[in-house]
Amino acid sequence: MTGTLYRWPASAAFGRMVPKTKFYEHGNVRTALREKFVDEIQRITWAYKLADSTVRLKGTTRVPEIQVFTVESKEEDVSEDVLTAIDKSVHFPILFEVVRGSDARLRMVAAHKTLGSTTPKLGSYFATEWLPADAPRAPLPTALDLPNLYEALLASLLPVATRHGESVSHATDRMERARKLEREIAALERKLRTEPQLNRKIELRRELQDRQASLASLL
Repeated sequence: MTGTLYRWPASAAFGRMVPKTKFYEHGNVRTALREKFVDEIQRITWAYKLADSTVRLKGTTRVPEIQVFTVESKEEDVSEDVLTAIDKSVHFPILFEVVRGSDARLRMVAAHKTLGSTTPKLGSYFATEWLPADAPRAPLPTALDLPNLYEALLASLLPVATRHGESVSHATDRMERARKLEREIAALERKLRTEPQLNRKIELRRELQDRQASLASLL
């Protein structure tokens, strides 16, 4: 996790509250997920719209605009599947600022979004740590256009730096593989602790070392 919040340009302020029901209308939201919307979310605000008309950066079909949504939670957090439902119903890249209802702290959350003709494709979500609402904010990263700005904003959320020449989508794929390996390593460690047979312990240690080496190459 990182701790960078951005100072969104006043020229990009939009400030429109969006009813939760709008996301029911535009997405296949099952009953259990609707209940999460009701239980977890106090308010959703379309806070900023980063576009050529507001920040003087050209968009493309890949990143025509960037939206910033403020999601105010009723309790400690908002579930990832709720954010996914919102994300998939909006045909633009989104950066979320989730405001925690219990103490008004906030964090920025986003997943790399690839636009398509139908439902957008989302990568894993990454986030800043929880920060005070009045925490200092950094200016937007310098960028020549909206796709480059989007890459820079997402890169700031990753737990590791992007490698030379690596796109954010490839970096998020790398982090997803790392997360999978971490789960496999944890499972192997549990098996190793309870395995009574020596020859099987040796096999498990070898598998564990292989996965640990693979994980180290990704980080």
